[in-house]
Amino acid sequence: QVHLVESGGGLVQTGGSVRLSCAASGLFFSNNAFAWFRRVPGKEREFVSAVTWYSDTYYSDSVKGRFTVSRDNAKNTVYLQMNNLKPEDTAMYYCGAGSLYCSGLGCYSPETEYKYWGQGTQVTVSS
Repeated sequence: QVHLVESGGGLVQTGGSVRLSCAASGLFFSNNAFAWFRRVPGKEREFVSAVTWYSDTYYSDSVKGRFTVSRDNAKNTVYLQMNNLKPEDTAMYYCGAGSLYCSGLGCYSPETEYKYWGQGTQVTVSS
């Protein structure tokens, strides 16, 4: 059984930093792509960032230059380093995993491409 467990969220001030972690089990970690999505109440889940199985990375325009996604295959963990946080980054952040073997943001940004999901971790940025 596949499990994705996010951690690292919390309350942070504008301009601050947070690092999210996504620990995966029950799947062949190195063969999967992973993505971070976020959702605020009343809105659909939106793409934030993705890392391919070969460690290429993709970002939404709203976080590019501020967030960095990475993976550690030895630890079966994906990270999202979030810097220069803004109040509009406040959301529940979810980790997704999927067997994607393609290239381009259009391949990695759709939510439907990810088969497995964690329960999410809340990030709140105070102004």
